[in-house]
Amino acid sequence: MSTPSRTGREAMEAAHNSSEADGPSRHRVCIVGASGKLGRYMVQHALDRVYEVVGVCGERSVEKLDEFSGRITIVPGATDDRQIVERAVAGCDGVLTVLVPRGVHHYSSGTAQAVLDLARPGARLVFSCGYHITRDGQDVYTWKVKARVTVAGRLARLLRLIDLDDQVEACQRIFASDTRWTVVRGSELEEGEPQGLPVWSRHIGDPILKSNLTRRVDFARFMVEAIENDELVHETPAIVGCQTPSALAHAANSSPAFAMEPSTHVTG
Repeated sequence: MSTPSRTGREAMEAAHNSSEADGPSRHRVCIVGASGKLGRYMVQHALDRVYEVVGVCGERSVEKLDEFSGRITIVPGATDDRQIVERAVAGCDGVLTVLVPRGVHHYSSGTAQAVLDLARPGARLVFSCGYHITRDGQDVYTWKVKARVTVAGRLARLLRLIDLDDQVEACQRIFASDTRWTVVRGSELEEGEPQGLPVWSRHIGDPILKSNLTRRVDFARFMVEAIENDELVHETPAIVGCQTPSALAHAANSSPAFAMEPSTHVTG
C-alpha cells in the first residue's frame, strides 16, 4: 500500500483551503455520534487541539452535550439521515464516526454511506468499530470470541436490538471506497484516567492485543489523532491500552508499538 506524500496536517489544510481560502484558519471536524461516551471524549480531545467541532446526535441526546455549550455546533438528528449528515459535514476537514449497530434497519451502513458520499473530497474519515471486523481475512480469533460474536449477535438481532452484520456491511462499504478512511477496531473498553495513546496491530491474534482492554478516553484520543496521521490512511488498526500487560510485554521484548506505530509481530 502506498501512502500519500502529504502529512495529515498538510492534507487537512489542502482540503480546508480548497473551498474556504478566505475562511477561518481553524480546522473543522465533525463527530458523528457525539453524545455517546466515546463521542464526548472525542469532542474534548478535538477541542483540546483547538479544532472547530460539529457534533451529530439524536435530538433526545442533545442535553448530554451541555458541558460543551457555546464551544461546539450541534446538529440534532439521526446519524443515518443523509440531510442531517450533509448539513453537519459541510466544510469539515475530518469526520469521526462511531459506527453503532443499532436496531435492524441498516443504521451502521446507512451512517457510513452518508459520510462516504457527503464528506468533502479529500476529507479525513475515521470510523470506530469492534475487533470482529476483518478486512483481509488474516485476523485470528479464539473460539470464545467467535462463539460470543455469533451467539450474542444472533440473540441481539432476534430481539431487534443490534445488527452486527450491518456493521460488517458498513465496513465493507468503507473498504471499497476511494476516500481517505481509517477503521479503528476497539477492544473491550473501560473507564478511568488516561494512560496514553493505545498501541495497535494490523491483525487480531497478535500477542500485543491479548489483554483486550483499552481506556475509552484513550480510544477517543487515538481516533482524533488519526485525523492527522497519514500512515493510518487505508489501515484497520486494532488497538489495546498501552499500559496493559500484553502491550508492556511487547515493549519489553521488542520494539514498542507506541506513537501510532503498528506492532511488527507477524501472526500466523
